[in-house]
Amino acid sequence: MSLKYLAEDDRPREKFLLKGRNALSDSELLAIIMGSGSRNESAVELGRRILASVDNSWHNLSRLSIQDLKQFKGVGEAKAISIAAAMEIGRRRASQEVPERPQIRGSRDAYNILHPHLADQPTEEFWCLFLNQNNRVVHKAQLTQGGITQSVVDIRILFRTALQHFATAIIVAHNHPSGNLQASSEDINITKKIKEAGQLLQIDLLDHLIISNQGYLSFTDENIL
Repeated sequence: MSLKYLAEDDRPREKFLLKGRNALSDSELLAIIMGSGSRNESAVELGRRILASVDNSWHNLSRLSIQDLKQFKGVGEAKAISIAAAMEIGRRRASQEVPERPQIRGSRDAYNILHPHLADQPTEEFWCLFLNQNNRVVHKAQLTQGGITQSVVDIRILFRTALQHFATAIIVAHNHPSGNLQASSEDINITKKIKEAGQLLQIDLLDHLIISNQGYLSFTDENIL
């Protein structure tokens, strides 16, 4: 649906979905926070008026009290609390340190991350680490449970997740509850399929680990990959 056919208060939300958050102006973001405008002006117009009163500064806006915000025509207690809550979220986010993502330099690094998830499991599970261009982990996920032979890895879901997190490389792993660290024909076959699919999407398969309580096997270290 074209933006021009939407109600004025709905356009920022639709624009967010169509073009992404970076495409929205400050007044459009504030409009989404408030949810609606008034009888005489849209939420975007109300947001523009509020921001203009504080020199278009989010910092200045965050210093306004609930009573200050309620002085604007069209802003009741609910809208004022929504604005104040959003400002507080921004303050808390700014005060938090960005956690450093672990970097994978070799199979041991990947094993150290995945070992707590896989070593003691009574049934086979299949996991994946999703990495950025610097081989830092941007996401990790369990993909299947029950074993590779019983629960086939859905390669489409694996690479959909990789694309969602803008991963440029992956490391897959599964456990052998028996303690056996030998790669089976099924292990080798699914690894080959994942590698071939990744080549089409330019997402590199860096390694496949088999993990048990006794240690791990790296397909890359053993030149199986």
